[in-house]
Amino acid sequence: MTPNITAAKAALSHLEIEEKDTAIRAKSRDFFWYSPVLKDRLDHIVADFVVSPRTEAEVIEVLKVCYAHDVPVTTRGAGTGNYGQAMPLSGGCVMHLTHMNAVKEIHPGRVIVEPGCLLKDLDAACNETGQEIRMFSSTWATATIGGFIAGGSGGVGSCTWGSLRDLGNIIRLRVVTMEEEPRILDFRGEELARVSHAYGTNGIITQVEIPLAPAYDWVEMFVACDDFMDAARFAEELANEDGILIKLASVFEAPTAKDYFQRVAPHVDDGTHLIALMVAPQSMDGFLTFLARRPVARLIYRSDDNDWPRTPGAVFEYGWNHTTLRALKVDPSITYLQVRYGFPDHLKLVEQMRDQFSPEVLQHLEVLRENGKVMFAGLSLVKFTTEDRLDEIIKLHEDAGAMIFNPHRYTLEEGGRQTVDDRQLQFKKEADPKGLLNPGKMIAWDDPDWAYDQMYSYPKIQAAE
Repeated sequence: MTPNITAAKAALSHLEIEEKDTAIRAKSRDFFWYSPVLKDRLDHIVADFVVSPRTEAEVIEVLKVCYAHDVPVTTRGAGTGNYGQAMPLSGGCVMHLTHMNAVKEIHPGRVIVEPGCLLKDLDAACNETGQEIRMFSSTWATATIGGFIAGGSGGVGSCTWGSLRDLGNIIRLRVVTMEEEPRILDFRGEELARVSHAYGTNGIITQVEIPLAPAYDWVEMFVACDDFMDAARFAEELANEDGILIKLASVFEAPTAKDYFQRVAPHVDDGTHLIALMVAPQSMDGFLTFLARRPVARLIYRSDDNDWPRTPGAVFEYGWNHTTLRALKVDPSITYLQVRYGFPDHLKLVEQMRDQFSPEVLQHLEVLRENGKVMFAGLSLVKFTTEDRLDEIIKLHEDAGAMIFNPHRYTLEEGGRQTVDDRQLQFKKEADPKGLLNPGKMIAWDDPDWAYDQMYSYPKIQAAE
């Protein structure tokens, strides 16, 4: 298939189409540059044009026209993803859903919203009813709900509610297919796995229904420890206190706080291991009792009783991938890994990896609940030297039993469990028969016999000039 870009643009000229080259380039990029590996391979990628539909009907029109003219379509929210999810590898059309941002309905326990709504705006609308979204990425202020569903896996709130794809964390997704005559489908239950965390490779999400929780004025805190494993155990034990409601428990190995957290640095030293917490106000008595029983930890900041001359800002913006972002601003050689430290061997594995790699790899842990068990997601900070060394670090983690979700790959499979998700593949065959949706991101579509013995390189990737 040879895309007819000129014909597609002409047919869509009555919609909002970006004409400036600088804006097209900006809207063709996400945060892939967190990874030096992806930066090396994707930095030149740019769409042929960007269109910003305002309604579901316009989404359907874009898909129908691009289908007729064999033009690839990559859907984009705010572009805050770190794995190249929104990079248009074959050029073509970037469909920017920024205008589809309406909060449609808020009910007790659930909300219906369009995909382009920013997480912070969705949270604000729900707060007006005394509710809040259960979980969000650390890019809450800039990321969209559709991007979070299609490209994220968990975040702030996962210490209580688990991962985004766990049962009950998404109620319904409304999806448009890319066929000669696009269809509108509503997915619930088992069907949700077809399109959640699929990078928009097999359907375009035009409406999201997710559950809500009661809203609280969360008390945000920093707790310091002199021993890293004491800090890790503190976070795990707190998450296992059933009567204490938390929304965040992050652990940072020294000297992360001193070197990379500029507003925290005056209050810690090079040997301070830090814990970032969000605790519900009604749980504070329980938390302070919990803290008093553990002399290895000391409270150095709380948002509701602050004596710091300069406030640190939102504590959750130190955790999840904001940790990497803060480190990158100080040291551009820093990158990261995503590690699964699964129950029941999580603490043992964390200690083993720290003993083996620190300070080349600094531990950053996020408490996560999986199947009712507290475990850790690791977003380890890595001092990057070479790709070969990075691959060696990854292999040594995997050999030890610490699963890596590789953030230095742009495909679904390599960034996940390195296996085909047959539900997503089968739906792509049904919903995207020409393979025009976000091409190059699903190996199973392009090369079903791929052995995962090396980094996949999409053969039709846009050539560098």
